[in-house]
Amino acid sequence: MSAAPARIPSGTGPMWLDDPGRPAPRPRLDSSAMVDVLVVGGGYLGLWSALRARQQDPTASVMLLEAHRIGWAASGRNGGFVSSSLTHGLPNGLAHWPDEIGTLERLGRENLDGMERELDELGVDCSFARAGELTVATQPHQVRELREAVEEGAAHGVHDVFLGRDAVRERIDSPTFLAGVYSPDATALVDPARLAWGLADAAEGAGVRIHERTPVRGLVDRGEHVDARTDHGRVTARKVVLATNAFPPLLRRLRLYTVPVYDYALGTAPLTPAELASIGWAGREGLADSGNRFHYSRLTDDNRILWGGYDAIYHYASGIRREFDERPETFALLADQFFETFPQLAGVAIDYAWGGVIDTCTRFAAFYGTAWGGKVGYAAGFTGLGVGATRFAADVVTDLLAGRRTERTELAMVRHKGFPWPPEPTRALGIEWTRASLAAADRNGGRRNLWLRALDAVGIGFDS
Repeated sequence: MSAAPARIPSGTGPMWLDDPGRPAPRPRLDSSAMVDVLVVGGGYLGLWSALRARQQDPTASVMLLEAHRIGWAASGRNGGFVSSSLTHGLPNGLAHWPDEIGTLERLGRENLDGMERELDELGVDCSFARAGELTVATQPHQVRELREAVEEGAAHGVHDVFLGRDAVRERIDSPTFLAGVYSPDATALVDPARLAWGLADAAEGAGVRIHERTPVRGLVDRGEHVDARTDHGRVTARKVVLATNAFPPLLRRLRLYTVPVYDYALGTAPLTPAELASIGWAGREGLADSGNRFHYSRLTDDNRILWGGYDAIYHYASGIRREFDERPETFALLADQFFETFPQLAGVAIDYAWGGVIDTCTRFAAFYGTAWGGKVGYAAGFTGLGVGATRFAADVVTDLLAGRRTERTELAMVRHKGFPWPPEPTRALGIEWTRASLAAADRNGGRRNLWLRALDAVGIGFDS
């Protein structure tokens, strides 16, 4: 007799935002202003960029405008994985930038190390833990792929450890795990909302003015400066950082370079000591499987399990709506997959179910640039790995706006954007066919059909 289906709560919102320590709303901007640097967007990229602008020039006036609340969007809804990769993994980096992959890997490690130090120096309490990550095989063909990934990584200075079935189940016990790769150094875990709130406090402490509930409706190039139109006034700035990511960009030239993708997650009730002992997980590392449509999972400070991923949902014409945050069919699917992975946890309650929108681009890794004679800088397209990469991106964007030639700005990854998405209806048709093809490859021993092989050949795809 099968277990009764889990009850999925509705309307909970993201687990991370249900925190008694959530800060009170900051005031709206209710008048016009003039500043040296305006940052549009209060997620990780905007917060790091605002902080950098003040650190690099303590005399500069810096303002950050957020349309809703700090941490409201992807920065408060993600899994809290801080990856050292700037390229969405080594294979993607090798596919796009083989000649500078060594530099990109080094810069990624330096970024993660620097983030750990800086958060400590700033006093940001976000439960930063260098726990590493375990990637598991749940299909026989993935075992071979993981072995090959370890060999490829070793050739580029990556010291991952391959684990057979027994060894991987000693770390985290699931009957579905056939093998795994443990990456001890390349991933940290954080409480994502508290990271955003802590960065906002640090930015204000450095002299940044932050206004919430202040959407920017448009930008105008005035020659020597840029005007940003809000509902209650105009902000005139010498430089502007666009950190809108998944949301419609304020520059027309960027409108085909990202698409919004909805990602979904569950949060269990806190596990009892006996329940936790039944799965092990003593190392508290991040967990992901190696399917094309993959899951990610981790433990929280209070021993809940976050379980998310698999269903990356695109809505026609790049639709973004609040009601898309709730998708009962995906929540039910995730719950079924969770209890299939951990049958020993049958009966554990699901306390949270939420979704949120992220930005993806055809090359899976962020792109960068400037506009309007170098007065506007931007980065976007983080494709699910923005928790760490946004710090690096903030350094790139502030370098570009200041006209500094650095090792970062000379990267091919920074100097070229990749391919734009096609217009509708081709975009939606292509994304849906790609999703179906990826699912078919997972079912068919990893064999990629002609469509996927063609996308591989030109270096584009769809992911979250």
